[in-house]
Amino acid sequence: MPEEDAPEDSAAPRWRRRKEARPREIVDAALTVFGERGFAAARLEDVAARAGVSKGTLYLYFPNKEELFKAVVREAILPNLDMAERLLAGAQGPSFAVLETLLTLFATRILTTRAGAIPKLIVAEAGNFPDLARFYYEEVIRRAFALLAAVLERGVARGEFRPVDVDSTVRLIVAPMLMSALWRSSFAALEERPLDVRALLAAHLDALRRALAPEGGPSP
Repeated sequence: MPEEDAPEDSAAPRWRRRKEARPREIVDAALTVFGERGFAAARLEDVAARAGVSKGTLYLYFPNKEELFKAVVREAILPNLDMAERLLAGAQGPSFAVLETLLTLFATRILTTRAGAIPKLIVAEAGNFPDLARFYYEEVIRRAFALLAAVLERGVARGEFRPVDVDSTVRLIVAPMLMSALWRSSFAALEERPLDVRALLAAHLDALRRALAPEGGPSP
């Protein structure tokens, strides 16, 4: 009686796994390498070695470092924006609760994960790589800003928020979140008490609740 083939499992060597898994493994390795070294200093051979593939195999999926970085952003950041947009589209409750949900999602799924290194990388290297900065602006920043603007406009229209300059307020909402990403990537190893992103978020939400409260009415 012929022996049955042994099922593949996660412990199998990477070169024996399905080819479909390789792009994700490469992207996952690239996220780590970009986070550790930045974009300019990252080398594709280092990404390949971390992913357990040859440099030639990496080039089969990603023709250059720029395309690999875009794949990292699309894998690590964009699914969270998709989720946020679905949450807003189906929102039924108070606008501040929607805002709180969105900011909590960004904090827990991006800022406190390896993906939190991406904003710092963009800020640090945008001047030297304007095409990457443009890509990130179009794919991430514009969508995130549009989400927050929609929540603010919703709250004002429903009388839950006082009238505000929406564009400026969106940037004020984002600023502490961006600062936490930059801080964690730059100074976390130097601090005796590393930044507590959840505590910062709670303080930020408390300040926003007071700032957005309609005049003469209760805070949202």
